[in-house]
Amino acid sequence: MPGHPTILATSGGYRAHDRLHFGLGDLIPYAVELSGAHGRTPRVCHVGTASGDPAEFSFRLSEAARERGLDLSHLRLFTMPNVEDIEGHLMEQDVIWVNGGSVANLLAVWRVHGLDAIMRRVWAAGVVLAGVSAGSICWYEGGTTDSFGPQLRAVTNGLALLPYANGVHYDSEPGRRPLVHRLVADGTFGQTHCTDDGVGLVYHGTELVEAVTEQDGQGAYVVRRDGDAAVEEPLETRRL
Repeated sequence: MPGHPTILATSGGYRAHDRLHFGLGDLIPYAVELSGAHGRTPRVCHVGTASGDPAEFSFRLSEAARERGLDLSHLRLFTMPNVEDIEGHLMEQDVIWVNGGSVANLLAVWRVHGLDAIMRRVWAAGVVLAGVSAGSICWYEGGTTDSFGPQLRAVTNGLALLPYANGVHYDSEPGRRPLVHRLVADGTFGQTHCTDDGVGLVYHGTELVEAVTEQDGQGAYVVRRDGDAAVEEPLETRRL
């Protein structure tokens, strides 16, 4: 639905590559498809705040994006913003891709620089917001995170563009699923949308419209409270 507020929230985006350090999977190109960009090179901006804007990763991602025919830029906030007009730069993009790391640190730094309000306006303008792990959780009310240490905890101060909580890496980290169930059961989280590795959830506005995967056999789930318990419902997931 090009031109409408769209989010692709994922636990994926990358794949092994025989020449590069990593390649792009199918989720980032799918975000471009959702944007409706055509007739020119798609513009994607990578935001690496959650991992401290590491230069080496940005370089590797640029290599991977070039191979897939994308015009990739980087918004860096450390040690200062690398563009003068952050909102203007983001408004020119087809897709904003937010990488993983510490979602707690990402949210704090974004708020210092006014990115919380900017991202809401960019989303409303029809730029596709997308990302992996911390770059998924940030769009929701909150989610499960290792931002505070090796013991997973809840973060509850997300941007809340989406009125749900988010469970990432649902299949690959043993503590994720039981923690989501406990937090939903005790009322810390409301309805929670969860993704196995390689899976993305597509939202038009705040409506969940599709689950997609770049890996065979992976799934997505909605966890709701029923009395004092959490109930998990698998979603139909389309292979890209």
